[in-house]
Formats: sequence, C-alpha cells, structure tokens
Amino acid sequence: MDNSLIDRVKQIFEGGMSAGQIIFSIVLVIAIIYAQVLIFRKAGEPGIAAIIPVYSTYILTKIVFGNGWLFLLCLVPFVGWIFPLVINYKLGKSFGKEFGFCLGLIFFSPIFMMILGFSDAQYIGPNK
Repeated sequence: MDNSLIDRVKQIFEGGMSAGQIIFSIVLVIAIIYAQVLIFRKAGEPGIAAIIPVYSTYILTKIVFGNGWLFLLCLVPFVGWIFPLVINYKLGKSFGKEFGFCLGLIFFSPIFMMILGFSDAQYIGPNK
C-alpha cells in the first residue's frame, strides 16, 4: 500500500514543469515587469508603480489617456473586456508607434512591452 501512494505522488509531479522551464518562466516574468518599470519611467511616472496591482492600472490609464480615473471603466461589464485592448493600442500611440506596433501590443503584449521598454522609444503623451 505504501508503494501505491508513492507511485501516485510521482504521477502528480511527473506532469509538472522541469526546473529549466521554471527558471525560464521566472526570468521571463522579471524581464516583463522590468520592461513595464521602464515604460512607466519613460512616461515620467514612478517605476515602482508597475508592480502595485490596482495602482499600476491607474498609472497606465493616466499615461495613455491623461486621466487615470478612467481605469474605473474596467468595472463596466462589456467595456471591461474591450478596455485592455484600447489601453494597449493607445500605449503604442502614446510612444509614437505605428498601427502595426499597436496591434502587436494588443495581440503579443508581453513581447511588445519588452520591445517598448528596452528600446529608445520616447513618450510623446496621450493623443487627444
């Protein structure tokens, strides 16, 4: 009976991630967070705001719209689904990027956030 318990525990852990995958995932998450810190700094906001959950959304909305309180639109049922797409599009425009880059921010957000954060892109402000 003891062996069946050990076999069951082995089965549970065999389907998991390897140590290399876990390390790669952690490094990737740290790179994405650091890219967001750099984006916030480029926009003249405190970089630490990127790691504070609700405050980061407020600051990101402030960066792309000029008014941070519009982040409350996330609470409206249908708008809450569309709002992150609009924020990513407007984020690209706030840094003077073209339509294709903005689509990249919408569909491949982590990759294009890192490109935006680590590149020499300059913040030009929200488009009115």
